[in-house]
Amino acid sequence: MQIYFGLTVTSIKNTVAVFLTFAFEDNFFAAEKGVRVLKRRQARESILKALFMVDTGENDPEAVERYLLTEAGVSEEEGDFFRSFFYGVLEKKAQLDSTLKDHLINWKLDRLSPVVRNILRMGLYEVLYLPGIPEKVSLNEAIELAKIFQDEEAARFVNGVLDRARKSVKGEC
Repeated sequence: MQIYFGLTVTSIKNTVAVFLTFAFEDNFFAAEKGVRVLKRRQARESILKALFMVDTGENDPEAVERYLLTEAGVSEEEGDFFRSFFYGVLEKKAQLDSTLKDHLINWKLDRLSPVVRNILRMGLYEVLYLPGIPEKVSLNEAIELAKIFQDEEAARFVNGVLDRARKSVKGEC
């Protein structure tokens, strides 16, 4: 029986994270999928940062893209994911905001924190326009982003709004 090892070292702002991946021969592809999920999470974090920069600072999207892709040092494959997701959210922003407004209870979209607002846009965009990603994964990723960049309360809020919006759009209400 063979064992495969993988080591990933990531450095962000003087913080180093080391990930050791190993798998027995039968589970090698599952371990590789786990690494891809980790890269996608990092790409989503970069997308959130980019959307935040455009939303709050009126920054040029192309300049933000260049800055973040250089800073994050993402692979070409993940760069493609970043670009299609980032520009997709920007392109569909009006439709996403309209749908989200319909599912905010006692809130206005412009009163939400920019982080939460952009996590909601990302989550809804992923559910509606990225059919290759399971809805549960999309919702979970949005919730995790809220936990990382806000707090547990924001994560519950994101979960509720996205679940209502998803059900409404998919005709499950």
